[in-house]
Amino acid sequence: MNPVAGRVAVFGSLNMDLVVRLARFPSPGETVAGQGFATVPGGKGANQAAACARLGVATALVGRVGDDPHGEALLSALRGSGVDVSGVARTPGVPTGTAHIQVTAGGENTIVVVPGANHALDDTDLERLERALEGAAVLMLQLELPLPQVLAAARRAAARGVPVLLDPAPAQPLPDELWALCTLVTPNEHEAEVLTGLSVATAAEVRAAADAMRARGAREVIVKRGARGADWTDGETWLHVPAHRVEAVDTVAAGDAFGGGVAAALASGLTRAQALAWGAATAAVAVTRPGAQTSLPTRAEMLRMLEAGAGASPGGHN
Repeated sequence: MNPVAGRVAVFGSLNMDLVVRLARFPSPGETVAGQGFATVPGGKGANQAAACARLGVATALVGRVGDDPHGEALLSALRGSGVDVSGVARTPGVPTGTAHIQVTAGGENTIVVVPGANHALDDTDLERLERALEGAAVLMLQLELPLPQVLAAARRAAARGVPVLLDPAPAQPLPDELWALCTLVTPNEHEAEVLTGLSVATAAEVRAAADAMRARGAREVIVKRGARGADWTDGETWLHVPAHRVEAVDTVAAGDAFGGGVAAALASGLTRAQALAWGAATAAVAVTRPGAQTSLPTRAEMLRMLEAGAGASPGGHN
């Protein structure tokens, strides 16, 4: 492995996760007993920034929190992970974003996000992003911020020649311009179906969906397939990385961990196959532990998982 030397900029959400553990999800109108409660730092932008920083890559996050205890706790946790949070603004009179999460004993989850300060962005946030983009090797974007700001951020990165990595979650229709600005789009199976209207149950269907996303303008696509691994293509080459065999405890931050691993590897000048392997190993460690940012591995933990598991291979088989 090459030494980590790149830098990642992240423009994204910060949420305090309010996590309830329960045996099973309630049916509509039903009350069930919870088995535990915790507040855990989260938000897709913050999670991905923390994932990159813990893997040893210099990482700067731009976003917003409220002027409240949740906001201070989120900033403190990110600093502890090594993230540069000088680009995160405190917004008086607006609560910090929250995510209300239910996690079953089997590790499945449901999430309701209340955006709060994440939706209080203005042009000053984009000005802070400009500073974060100086010398950046990649910009990570997600869709928990308002779409106009996400598009504006992608424009700024493209103008500087900084590759844009978009995690299209939560899934929603995207304008053609945003597709065209993306170097790499990383949906999971559900998001790929929403974005393309196509099933992704088989390897052939994954290829068709990836081709459809590339036809919209994305240069490269990774489809994250959970226990079935992940597939990457640039339209000519296909790579598949199998998932590591681990006992899942909590899948809340699996996608963010995967994206952080990919971005950290790419910012470090590694190959696409190595980036897939970093993503799979980072996610594999994360799902074995509870919480969002609390589950993210260090570089040493990721490398141990990487050495124990399988790497990327040609093809895209289930």
